[in-house]
Amino acid sequence: MSDLAATDLDARLERHRTELAGYCYRMLGSSFEAEDAVQDTMVRAWRSFDRFEGRSSLRSWLYRIATNVCLDMLSAGNRRARPMDLSDATPVARAALNARPEAAWLEPVPDGRVLPSLVDPAEKAVERETIRLAFVAALQHLPPKQRAVLILREVLAWKASEVAELLETTVASVNSALQRARSTLAERAPADTDAADPLDEEQQKLLARYVAAFEGYDMEALTALLHEDATLSMPPYDLWLRGHDDIVGWMLGVGSVCRGSRLVPTVANGTPAFAHYHPGESGGFDPWALMVIEITDGRVAGITSFLDTERWFPLFGLPKHLEE
Repeated sequence: MSDLAATDLDARLERHRTELAGYCYRMLGSSFEAEDAVQDTMVRAWRSFDRFEGRSSLRSWLYRIATNVCLDMLSAGNRRARPMDLSDATPVARAALNARPEAAWLEPVPDGRVLPSLVDPAEKAVERETIRLAFVAALQHLPPKQRAVLILREVLAWKASEVAELLETTVASVNSALQRARSTLAERAPADTDAADPLDEEQQKLLARYVAAFEGYDMEALTALLHEDATLSMPPYDLWLRGHDDIVGWMLGVGSVCRGSRLVPTVANGTPAFAHYHPGESGGFDPWALMVIEITDGRVAGITSFLDTERWFPLFGLPKHLEE
């Protein structure tokens, strides 16, 4: 292959990188594994392009490769989970931080890495809705091939015949897998969250009040912003709390180390998020958590604080330190 042809092929493959990353993220529940899967897909495509017969589009061919890569990665049987997938909520009186490093936790992802630039508002809404933490967590309960079928049919709007060709199976088999996947997902239906693209005026006001309450450590004001059955989780700890009383009780107890923190807005998984910075020992503020916020009916329904900031802050392009 000439240098010019290689450069052209690289450009053609790169045009599909973001949408493939979104597909692999939904399949794997891990931003880093999705990135590895896409890179493996690109390498395989580049090496075998001379055998690409053109009977399908380049996009379809890349999705076939990506699907096989993801299925290989999922063959070990581990699924990504949230703390609420592994245990019941813990009353605040018995709450303790127990790290479970052996658990494969569901990971956050920056929108820009997995959401292609779409013009159609309806398509854009589906893309954002289906990278939400709750939705991706629900997908992890599906067997890998059912997961692929559901994503291709329901999220990417492929025809059953196209999915059958990709998976080298029959249309009847695809329809059966989709029906089973829908049934499983219905049993674990993730709660809807308010659309947030862009944030409307009321959502902006809600988040501004949330920042003011959190940074001011005003628990009365914070309680007013939370749903009565709101949840708080902190991977890699398996603890999770349900209800604004237990959340506030935690924040006034063990969580009181968060007093004096600062929140910097960002976006993760199609929803508002904050980089949470904690007062540093030598002044300023150091990374503490990536806080992903889920909003339902105008109130905060879920707070997920991902504590492994050495992984998440660079991924989201967040500064390593804030000055006073």
